[in-house]
Amino acid sequence: MPRIPAAQRRSDFIQAAVEVIATHGIDGATTRRIADQAEANLAMLHYCYDSKEDLFADVYEYVAGKYREVVEGSDPHTTVADAARQILHGVMQWYVDSPSFTAATVELVNWARRQHGDRGIAVFDQALDAVRGALRAAADPDHPVEPSTVDEIAYVVATLADGFAVNWLTYSDKAAAQQQMEIAQSVLASWLAVRLRHEAVTA
Repeated sequence: MPRIPAAQRRSDFIQAAVEVIATHGIDGATTRRIADQAEANLAMLHYCYDSKEDLFADVYEYVAGKYREVVEGSDPHTTVADAARQILHGVMQWYVDSPSFTAATVELVNWARRQHGDRGIAVFDQALDAVRGALRAAADPDHPVEPSTVDEIAYVVATLADGFAVNWLTYSDKAAAQQQMEIAQSVLASWLAVRLRHEAVTA
């Protein structure tokens, strides 16, 4: 059997940890369960990671990285409003396509806030920063959007996405989720129309 590189093994353990956390919660995410999920022996996990804390640190980085990937997947050659709608849709679709990721993220952020608050805040801050960056990139250079407006849009996108995530986790109804995605998009579009019109008038 070919030797699996340590970097690949670490990636396997991160993915396995997400699945185990989603199923068993933080307290149930033992190293043995994570190793079993990764189809590896416990010694290999301890070879790759000195402690579960070290593994979880990489899981947090993975979660933050996934948000960046989804957000940065929006079309940069568009308007601020369109970028916001693309980002919201992309995040909600990712939640639907990856229920384990959604459940694990909620568990990780809540646990981090209880144990060491800065790490939980960092995941959320990094996601918001990615949204702000994508919105700024989409702005017309001749008509820049005020930083305070960018902050507001990022907050509204995050709020709608997070509310959707909780509903999706609670009911796990894909048909209903698709309808709720459309509602959330409509709410965002209506709010954006008013907010950006107000900025144009006061500019």
